[in-house]
Amino acid sequence: MRFEISKVLDAIEGRVCTDPALARAVVDLAEVIRWQDLDGGRPASLLRLGMVLDALARQMEEDSVPVYAIVHRALLSDADLTSNERMVVRRWADDGLVEVLDQPGDRVLEVADLLGLPVLTRVRFDGLTGRLPWLGQAGRLLAPVPGAGGPVFIAHVGGGQAPSTGPRSAAGQQLLTRQWRCPEPGCALFGAGGGGGAFADLARVERSPAGQPPPTLRGGAPACPRHGVRLSDGGPRPRTEVLAVRIGGLVRRRFVVTEDQPVVVGRAPEQAGGIVLGQWLNDEARRWISRGHVRFELRVGEVVVTDTSTNGSGIRPGGSLAEADRVALAPRQSRVLGEGDFVELYPGVQIGRAEELPSAAKFTPASVMAEAPTMAMRLPRV
Repeated sequence: MRFEISKVLDAIEGRVCTDPALARAVVDLAEVIRWQDLDGGRPASLLRLGMVLDALARQMEEDSVPVYAIVHRALLSDADLTSNERMVVRRWADDGLVEVLDQPGDRVLEVADLLGLPVLTRVRFDGLTGRLPWLGQAGRLLAPVPGAGGPVFIAHVGGGQAPSTGPRSAAGQQLLTRQWRCPEPGCALFGAGGGGGAFADLARVERSPAGQPPPTLRGGAPACPRHGVRLSDGGPRPRTEVLAVRIGGLVRRRFVVTEDQPVVVGRAPEQAGGIVLGQWLNDEARRWISRGHVRFELRVGEVVVTDTSTNGSGIRPGGSLAEADRVALAPRQSRVLGEGDFVELYPGVQIGRAEELPSAAKFTPASVMAEAPTMAMRLPRV
């Protein structure tokens, strides 16, 4: 059972991030782990975050939906969690996958305001709509509650279950044009390289400047939310473009391309940071699609795709699925991805800009809780 729980926590780890381009909602982790009515289990469980992640994926009809998690510092030593869960949360903190704060409530709202994200919470935040008008918009505050087969969302305002986003605030837009540096050595969020702490030597990748979280504002000046010190300006933040992978009509994941970090997509790319598609492909698609099939780059604000495969790819101009409109992309050939265009590696395996490539099929999410032992997941009757 311990091995099964570890696999679930590893799967959950792939769905937490502080990257403004990828996060789809904000959560207070200390609140989530104590929603005991979701599973009828022990007082605190990190697995409840997995249940909420699955619910968010179902609602958004998209796999691999990450959340921006804010962690109360006391959670790192919370005796209601297992020693393995505490170790996992500390690793997330050291890798910069979550923020650790003494008072996370205000930061949850600040991040949601800066990035235009919904908040998954049972707190109503009554009385704050004058300062934060978006709190009164339908879908911006969603309460995860028990439902048949897992949690469902109920909107605090406006009814319904659909999470909604809004524009980034003016401060958020301005902060995210720059990269920032924290004077504290080894800062996981705004350090010059990777994270710090006990698990620094285990960090899988260095943080890209384009993936930095938004600073907190203290007296109008950008500050590190973890250390509370003023940040220095590290120069312009690299441009980014968010792309999505759609397979069989389902959006399986999103990824970010920056001006200084091209991304290779294929069956099983060997390059660091490559996007692996193999787990979603049928046998015929696996034979056709190369290990590293296409490379995406951002050049002067334009997305450029280069075929690096054996069999070639296709471009669907403006999203057209008509065969007469398909443009062949031969091996080693490059092309600028125009508005509405997407790349087709194999019939039904498509990559394009995230906002132009929605899910278009009945959704069957890949659950992060697939390996959870049943005795730890006693779903309540409703």
